[in-house]
Amino acid sequence: VQLQASGGGLVQAGGSLRLSCAASGRIVRIDDMAWYRQAPGKERELVATVANGGGTKYTDSVQGRFTISRGTVKNTWYLQMNSLKPEDTAVYYCNAHGLTTLTEMDVLVVDGMDYWGEGTQVTVSS
Repeated sequence: VQLQASGGGLVQAGGSLRLSCAASGRIVRIDDMAWYRQAPGKERELVATVANGGGTKYTDSVQGRFTISRGTVKNTWYLQMNSLKPEDTAVYYCNAHGLTTLTEMDVLVVDGMDYWGEGTQVTVSS
């Protein structure tokens, strides 16, 4: 399983960016898709999650500005970030949890591991 994140960049305060994540591999189902971020000198924090049923959760600081969604293409998800602030500057990581995958022998396996993308830099200038 591999996750590939994209869409970061440099934007002025008040601007918007859309991050994308695509998971590849013999994935049958992903229960929880999420975005985390890590700013310099700070711990990685959870930004938003979307469950398989569509339920979403956000950290307070992005509520009302960011929207997480599952894509129409299987095993893709997005983070639409509006009204960006300098404090949103961080490396953003996509995360997948609760995967059901097929082995080479076509056996379904459910695991509780966390899978991570490499991260994409978001920089918001004031």
